[in-house]
Amino acid sequence: MFPAKSRARPIEGRLDWLSVAFVLGAVLLVYYLFPLVSLLVSQPPGAVIRRLSSPDVVAAATTSLVAATASAAIATAFGLPLAYWLARADGRIETLVTALVVLPLVLPPIVSGMVLLTVVGPETLVGRLAAANGLPLTRSLAGVVLAQTFVASPFVVVTAKAAFESVDRSLEYASRSLGKSRLVTVRRVTLPLAWPGILAGITLAFARSIGEFGATIMLAYYPRTMPVQIWVSFTTLGLDRAFPTAVVLVAIAVATLVVLNALGRNPLE
Repeated sequence: MFPAKSRARPIEGRLDWLSVAFVLGAVLLVYYLFPLVSLLVSQPPGAVIRRLSSPDVVAAATTSLVAATASAAIATAFGLPLAYWLARADGRIETLVTALVVLPLVLPPIVSGMVLLTVVGPETLVGRLAAANGLPLTRSLAGVVLAQTFVASPFVVVTAKAAFESVDRSLEYASRSLGKSRLVTVRRVTLPLAWPGILAGITLAFARSIGEFGATIMLAYYPRTMPVQIWVSFTTLGLDRAFPTAVVLVAIAVATLVVLNALGRNPLE
């Protein structure tokens, strides 16, 4: 037998690592929260509201909302079929395609813009053909949508893939055994069950599109989106003039978090 002095010390005498973890994490939480609070209280609310009605801010907000809606719609239309295929495919090809889908998430946004310019820039074949037919792909709303779709659509694919994978495949097999086609099974069984996760991905893609700056400014300095307008206001007129549009973006970010919390889903699961 071990001597009495070698016995473990009472739990009460040990360091409470859970409390230590909370204190360390709280430092990071304060680092997140303090700049947001500072942004909101550094300007009188009346001054911010007055500037929100300025033509530049209204135009930038309109461009961002229209482009982000179009980008989210395109990402959904093309991303959901791809996500379903990835969720049901097996083998090395599925791994390679998933890696390609995730690539825009890890590329610096400026690099994403440069990559897109090599395909749709004004000196490329695609860019010249589009411009000749009255649809320039740079310095236009189309350019904004292209940039936002490139950087935001992976959120739809990755999240929808996880949502489809969470659906019990035995339910799909049961539907198919009753004579239903794969399309009918997806529409009546798979999509309703996976829809909360899919909607979380669409919401996240919309928010990512709203906040996109690097790729957008490379493809379409005009028409200005909200992030581009913030940058222009900051570099030409100072920090105070950039506040109104920044407040709008913060409000959209908070609304996105509310939606995701209401869905009860982690979009990166």
